[in-house]
Amino acid sequence: MITIRDRHTRGHTDMGWLDSRHSFSFGEYRDPDHMGFGPLRVINDDRVAPGAGFGAHSHADMEIISYVLEGALEHKDSLGNGSVIVPGDVQRMSAGTGVTHSEYNASKTEPVHFLQIWIVPEARGIAPGYEQKRFPQEELEGRLRLIADRRGGDGAVTVHQDVAIHAGELSEGERFTHEFAQGRRGWLHVARGIVHLNGDELREGDGAKIEGERAIELDTDHRAEILLFDLK
Repeated sequence: MITIRDRHTRGHTDMGWLDSRHSFSFGEYRDPDHMGFGPLRVINDDRVAPGAGFGAHSHADMEIISYVLEGALEHKDSLGNGSVIVPGDVQRMSAGTGVTHSEYNASKTEPVHFLQIWIVPEARGIAPGYEQKRFPQEELEGRLRLIADRRGGDGAVTVHQDVAIHAGELSEGERFTHEFAQGRRGWLHVARGIVHLNGDELREGDGAKIEGERAIELDTDHRAEILLFDLK
């Protein structure tokens, strides 16, 4: 069964410098029907104005993944890490027993558009950690590229949970499938463009809950960039 999460029904936070859409309950947006999906707790679709950002704030017991679509995001944390994340980069921060970080638009002239994803870890109180890897565009084109999983396989970042996150970019006329092992389910997020999921059209910001399906088929008549979460 596939249940579409329409982009227009997501939560919305507008702070002037921040325009954020929430696929699941977050902050002041509370929706008992969308509190997460399995260990997937947050998908925030954030646009941050030039020079603005999130000042130092703390997290614990959460796997936090940042995926930049346009622009550049500057990260600093209490573990001593500092970096600028651009499209093609995937950053994972394990908050564990506690970490403080800040995130700012690295540009004074251009906005940044990124997805921030939270995954509930399989255990509480793990040691905080940080990882960032780059995935060239050619590795994402016309395929589902593993970018995060429990083992860090195939060059992916490591998350402390039984999930596999794939990213892919489809061009007009391209099509591919993904098979789910017995007992697993999925969540599809359309980051950009238009894609068909088993024949249903989804557009930028749409999501889909996938349950009881052994395989899905994705194709597009346009272009699309997607994230697919394979979950226990």
